[in-house]
Amino acid sequence: MFPRFIGLLFWLMVMGVMGFWYARTLGALAAALAFALFTIFKDLWRGQKISNWLRHNTVQEPPVLGGLWGDLIDRLRRILNDQKKQTESHQKRLLDFLSAIQASPNGVVLLDPEGRIEWCNQTAAHHLGFDTKRDVMQHVVHLVRDPVFKKYYLQETHDGEVIIEGRSSSLSYSVKLSVQLHAYGENRQLLLSRDVTALAQAEAMRRDFVANVSHEIRTPLTVLSGFIETLQTLDLKPEDRVKFLDLMSTQASRMQGLVNDLLTLSQLEGSPLPLMTEQFMLSELMGAAEAEAKGLSVANSVEGRLTQTLRFEMSQEWRLIGSRHEIYSAVTNLINNAVRYTPQDGTVTCIWAQLPDQRLQFSVQDTGPGIAPEHLPRLTERFYRVDRSRSRESGGTGLGLAITKHVMQRHGGELRIESELGKGSKFSLIFPESRTLEVLQNSSDLHLEVTHSSS
Repeated sequence: MFPRFIGLLFWLMVMGVMGFWYARTLGALAAALAFALFTIFKDLWRGQKISNWLRHNTVQEPPVLGGLWGDLIDRLRRILNDQKKQTESHQKRLLDFLSAIQASPNGVVLLDPEGRIEWCNQTAAHHLGFDTKRDVMQHVVHLVRDPVFKKYYLQETHDGEVIIEGRSSSLSYSVKLSVQLHAYGENRQLLLSRDVTALAQAEAMRRDFVANVSHEIRTPLTVLSGFIETLQTLDLKPEDRVKFLDLMSTQASRMQGLVNDLLTLSQLEGSPLPLMTEQFMLSELMGAAEAEAKGLSVANSVEGRLTQTLRFEMSQEWRLIGSRHEIYSAVTNLINNAVRYTPQDGTVTCIWAQLPDQRLQFSVQDTGPGIAPEHLPRLTERFYRVDRSRSRESGGTGLGLAITKHVMQRHGGELRIESELGKGSKFSLIFPESRTLEVLQNSSDLHLEVTHSSS
């Protein structure tokens, strides 16, 4: 700046000397004034160019000016570039932050001091039925019309959460949402939503499980207590005493079966997954399962002999990798259920076959009464019965399919259920390819005929 001042002073003196030379004092003053006006207009012109440059925000295209103004432009350009970089950095961080909120499994809604929606992520829009564009600046109570939420919103404090129905709830599937308000900023609020449907279902299943266990154990205990009291207080005939003791034995066996199934479930849930080192032949397992099925069929027959048609088929022999005890339990649960619910002149068909994707399938198809579609999704729940009285009469505990499902999950497989009222049911166990080993037909390990049936 100092050299520029010296330069202006020099040219002012030159103009003054030239004016004094031509017209003495008046000429010197006129020349100095003209030079001053020229300098002022020149600076005004440069200032206008800088103003236009700043007004149009063309930071990367500054006007070409020398001297003090050029230095000023360079300094301004550096400052503006630094601010632009900071703004871009802040915008990127904001976008990253919003992207992280969008990826959150929980719903997030930002409310202004009046309770209007300023922003929400897609999860909240799905939970509460919002439109992320259309519903901006709409009052949240006008959109979430659940009475529980409205009462909660109007409270002075929001220390806890409340459970409301989700917008996607239907008659067949109930969605439960946990919502809570948090204060932030200047009278603003943050609304968080969380899908707790699975937790609500687990809690309901736990309550049902406790209630069912209590009921299932209470019934035989009541019967046993009644018979014991009768035997203690009455002088019964020998045949009546034998009859009562038989009934007591039946109830005791039923309670023992229930306890055994509960212990099996507990062991399945608490034990490590089956190792890949244990192997067994399916022919041996199916031989034992067939013998058990025949015995159960005869025991359930009024005539005391095998009247049902039981078919057991294997297209070839396989080795199965996994826990023989667990898989035998899963297989016999399906076979025994089919035997129990199939009429005495009906047919139960058990088939081992390889699927096109190389997985191994064991299917049990019966000609029983079938199951209505609304019951199918809940069949594997503990103690769930389509017909409670009939299930108890047949000797079931209501835990067989739950055990089967756990076994298949532990072996990386799945349980499939197909049924139609009046036409019977088909239950299938699907084992992954990694759990099966094909055995050649000429192998010395082949102990079971490929196809056989009993009737």
